[in-house]
Amino acid sequence: MRAFVFGLMASWLLVQSPGAAQTRTDDFVASNVLAIAYHEFGHALIDILQLPVFGQEEDAADVLSVLLIDSLYDEETASAIIYDAAFGFLNESETYEPALWDVHGPDLQRYYTMICLFYGANPDAREDMTLELDLPEERIETCEEEFELANDSWGPVLEDISADGQGNSLVFVEGDGGFIDDLMADEVAELNMDFELPETLTVKIEACDEVNAFYDPNTRDVIICTELDAFLREIADF
Repeated sequence: MRAFVFGLMASWLLVQSPGAAQTRTDDFVASNVLAIAYHEFGHALIDILQLPVFGQEEDAADVLSVLLIDSLYDEETASAIIYDAAFGFLNESETYEPALWDVHGPDLQRYYTMICLFYGANPDAREDMTLELDLPEERIETCEEEFELANDSWGPVLEDISADGQGNSLVFVEGDGGFIDDLMADEVAELNMDFELPETLTVKIEACDEVNAFYDPNTRDVIICTELDAFLREIADF
């Protein structure tokens, strides 16, 4: 399990001071960057392990992100990450019109799917979350089955690459030394404790001239764009 690294944690906490507001914003950025990084890790696994994908690869990567958050963190931390990452989708959906031609699903659909899968992994502990985040009853009824299907698909893959100890298949390349740099340096070290890949995967933090993160199959690099930091701070709304 990951160490308890977040500040005030859950998104429903009230901000009482400028310092608390900064901490909550940092938490929001960290949660969303981690969820995005796990999504890109999904693309990397599909490429490196030559996994079959029946449907949209973006959906499969979204599913892995939720499974990793559920499995790598304790209950309180995982719930806090999901809250913030889900609100990232929700806030973005209110900022931009959905691009229905895009390979990614609409942000609002991704919001509901993230909540549903996370709830389905532990319904007894997470029922209040579904109520607070307005997951419709019709969707709640399918969430346990959706999680089981997702876990049956990704679970054996993660078991196959589980590390027995410290690995070195993920390599971190530092960017500008900012907030995302520090976060991902620690995360790559943690992932090397969890997984050992058959090929080297490089994680880079760099300016992209756009708000983005992506996996490059030609170089086997996960790129986290520095522009994400300012964007996520802008859409943070507590």
